[in-house]
Amino acid sequence: MSYPMRDYPKFESKDLRVVRKQVQDGIEDQLLVTQTPFGYRRAAKMLRPEADGSHAAILYAHWYEPQSPDSDRSQFEEEAKEMARGAVCLLVETLWSDRDFFIKRTQEDDLQNSVEEVVNIRRAIDLLLSQPNIDSKRFAYVGHDFGGMYGVLAGSLDGRPSHYVVMAATPRFADWYLYGPKLEGEAREAFIRQMSGIDPIAHAPKLAPAPIFFQFGTDDFHIPKERAEEFFQAAREPKKMKWYGAGHGLNEDATRDRKVWLKEKLGLQ
Repeated sequence: MSYPMRDYPKFESKDLRVVRKQVQDGIEDQLLVTQTPFGYRRAAKMLRPEADGSHAAILYAHWYEPQSPDSDRSQFEEEAKEMARGAVCLLVETLWSDRDFFIKRTQEDDLQNSVEEVVNIRRAIDLLLSQPNIDSKRFAYVGHDFGGMYGVLAGSLDGRPSHYVVMAATPRFADWYLYGPKLEGEAREAFIRQMSGIDPIAHAPKLAPAPIFFQFGTDDFHIPKERAEEFFQAAREPKKMKWYGAGHGLNEDATRDRKVWLKEKLGLQ
């Protein structure tokens, strides 16, 4: 099954507006607004080393937890400030940055929303890799929850990320999108079939040979161990999975392990 997210309109300089730029402690911090091909705009934050030299790249996509204050691009901001000593980091706004997005959507919206989100992620990759002094061979995608799921789908079509961290992500979109509105019988089965062509579990094998680090919580209500194991098994080597005594938001141990893994794989200090 093919979707227009494969042949997408590439990001161009005219699609970017720099709202604010400041430098503190050797890190340049930019607030950006980007124009999407779908008629709406998205905000983003870019953190980069002020010093010259060859830099790695990291694209961060946040989780969806409307009761949490970091259910937006701020989730990874402190981590990105640390990584920006040697990497250009882009933190993006997403469909689910709107805390009410889930209650506003219906299953009729989900496929088109997904197509648009993959295009927006690929255009964010364009933007990030267009920055000066980027070493495109050292490029990690980090995504939590929806951020991880859509990152796997986008990466399977793109091939540019060299490493992935997938955090507390479920293997199928129906696992989330059937929480509501409720569907029964044939309507439910039809929706599962419709979304199956873009399910992350079907696309995870296509990320190889990029290494993937999966992080899951043992107390995650949304992602039973069986689902997590199934997702991990679908991916090809090289891959790694680690469990944490935490819920869907994971914990400080996961943050520490993720930073260590990224620094090692991307050659950061």
